[in-house]
Amino acid sequence: MTIECPAPRHEDEVVLLGHGAGGRLTSELLDRLILPAVDGGPGPLEDAALLPGYRELVISTDSFVVSPLFFPGGDIGSLAVHGTVNDLAMRGARPLALTLSLIVEEGLPLAELGAVMDSLGKAAREAGVPVVTGDTKVVGRGAADKLFVNTTGVGQRHGSLHPSAALTRPGDAVLLSGPIGLHGTTVLSTREGLGFESDIASDTRPLHRLVAALAPLGAAVHTLRDPTRGGLAAALNEIARDSRVAVEIEEAAVPVPQAVAGACDLLGLDPLTVANEGCMVAFVAADAAAGALAALRSLPEGAQAVRIGEVLPQGSAGLVTMRTLVGARRIVDMPLGEQLPRIC
Repeated sequence: MTIECPAPRHEDEVVLLGHGAGGRLTSELLDRLILPAVDGGPGPLEDAALLPGYRELVISTDSFVVSPLFFPGGDIGSLAVHGTVNDLAMRGARPLALTLSLIVEEGLPLAELGAVMDSLGKAAREAGVPVVTGDTKVVGRGAADKLFVNTTGVGQRHGSLHPSAALTRPGDAVLLSGPIGLHGTTVLSTREGLGFESDIASDTRPLHRLVAALAPLGAAVHTLRDPTRGGLAAALNEIARDSRVAVEIEEAAVPVPQAVAGACDLLGLDPLTVANEGCMVAFVAADAAAGALAALRSLPEGAQAVRIGEVLPQGSAGLVTMRTLVGARRIVDMPLGEQLPRIC
């Protein structure tokens, strides 16, 4: 007698928090339901897309559901500006304009909404990008969690700077513009009252000036990515997959602040999977690495830039490994789901 396993009953499945985490569950949701419905074709999933018919114009959209609304180092307003500006920057673009949509829950104190809007406006002015249009909706109590923000950005690419997740090449140097793990651990600690927020603050900030500093290197800059949801681990895995290369990083070279390391040890988290909002990873041709590091370090937001690894000349396509402090190698997997929900 042959026993067959029943096929999965997809109609009984539901959306999980992990589907929004930027890891494997997110990829499955996109591939199975979202991309086919909108005629999404094959190819890398970038932080921003080229506007059809306007090859130098780039567009990106993002929604922010962070809880709590305010946290050390930032808030949902400044985060919404920085996140969209940074997505444009990862395609080599400077921001031209933003749109803003708000979904506000009935009962939100006007003082809180005003504080968010003041912060958002200040962040936009500091980034040099105007908010040109938007929309506001109010929903009943319990239909949202205080405030959700959506921003869409349009940008223009810098000359010959055309990075893509599919352009990484064997021999590339892997650069990181600053320490990791600050945003995710700050938001979690503030939300749960863990006490770490007195020692750390979110790194949320715009990165477009760092990208502008790399622009003179042009085609030597192959790939840029800001490691937000899923952290550095997700970003490296996405790039390795889309470029079909093997990437190796050095544990000793990855800057993890002591407070972040302590929080992750206590909570059983891997700093490589914790979200960031103010650093980026860059894959550049090996002979341009020194110049790229100098360019990053010339600005305050890149003062702690370091080289953390390389793209191997050969190896399993899509594989990311890390040489540990004791000299062994371990695989850096794509995160499965959401360890830290509602952080962006």
